[in-house]
Parts: sequence; structure tokens; C-alpha cells
Amino acid sequence: MATKLIAPSMLAADFGNLQRDTEMVNNSDADWFHIDVMDGHFVPNISYGMPVIAAIKKHATKPLDVHLMIEKPERYIEEFAKVGADIITVHHESTVHLHRTLTQIEDAGCKAGVVLNLTTPVCVLEDILPKCYMVLLMSINPGFGGQKFEEMTYQKVRKLRKMIDDQGLDTRIEIDGGVTDKNIEKLVEAGADVFVAGSHVFKSANPTAAIANLKKLANS
Repeated sequence: MATKLIAPSMLAADFGNLQRDTEMVNNSDADWFHIDVMDGHFVPNISYGMPVIAAIKKHATKPLDVHLMIEKPERYIEEFAKVGADIITVHHESTVHLHRTLTQIEDAGCKAGVVLNLTTPVCVLEDILPKCYMVLLMSINPGFGGQKFEEMTYQKVRKLRKMIDDQGLDTRIEIDGGVTDKNIEKLVEAGADVFVAGSHVFKSANPTAAIANLKKLANS
């Protein structure tokens, strides 16, 4: 069984102490940095762009998992790759020519993935699944941190895992939104592999311990 991965969301980090929080993740049991990019159009909020990602990359010793919550992400793929993205995921709902965009990500030297909004059914991925290193399922409505996990996610994970297994693929399933020590084991049971945690990590009294606990629960 593949090791389950933890990807702290830097959106919840202290931007006044970004190097400190980056180094905390480096020295923790986390596997990736999760980088949420929001444009104020595809989602209501605006987060950060290339300069902040480049600043994180300067100090990061683990892969950057860049989640583009932006309209027409194909416009910026090469730039995100240049500033240090290792994995780039784009929303199914945000790009017209999804296959072309995933190819563009691969050509830029990154691993390519697709994100589905909370109520987008997993069946839309049937034909594109072999192209996906990873599928990210939103377990909240994208755009803001700190939201409550939506229970419908468990069934979506099970359906997606069956699709992946039926096609004989090793595509990873990532969950983003409201992941905590209360639901991570059930998500693993449903078939998820990678877990984004923002508020649960960075708002805890001991972020390093919170990451270690999530990692332990996911792999127990």
C-alpha cells in the first residue's frame, strides 16, 4: 500500500513569518507544500501569485503542489513551472480544453492533475483519467480556508477510487478542505491518498505535532 501523504496548505501560514513556516514544514513529517492560487474570478478570494511561490520555493525542500483556482489556467502554466511548481492541478470547470492544458503542464516539466468542485460528479473524468497523475476532490466550496468538511466527499472518493482501479491506474486522490484528525482515517478507508490541511495545522498550538498526528493516522 502506497504511503499516504500530508500537504500543509500555505494559505493558512503566517505571511509575516513565511520563511519560518516554510522551514517548519521542511522539518516536519509533511510530504508536500500545498499552494492555493486564487484569482478573484474563478473563486471570490485572491491569494498569492508567482513572487510568493518563488519565495516559498527558495526555502522549500519538499515538492510544491500548486492548485490553480483561476480562470483559463493555461495562460500561466509555464510561469508557475518556472517559479518552482512540481505538481500543477487545474479545475475541470476552469478550462475548456482540459487534455491540452494537462499536456501543457507535462511539457513544462510538472506532474499534471485535475480538480473537481464539490458538486461536480467524478464521472466527467472517465476519459481524462489516464492523463492524471492526481485528482483533487474539493471537500468544501473553493475560495476560503477554514470551512467545514462536506460529508458527501466520502462517496465521491469511493466512486473515483473504483474508476481508477477499474482502469488499472495508479492516479492519486487528493482531498482539500476541512481535513482534520477526525475525518482523515475515514477518507483513507474510502480510498484517498493525499491530504491538504491548512487551518488544522497552522492554527494548532503545535503545527509540527498536528502534521505528525495526521501522518500517523493516515498510515496506521
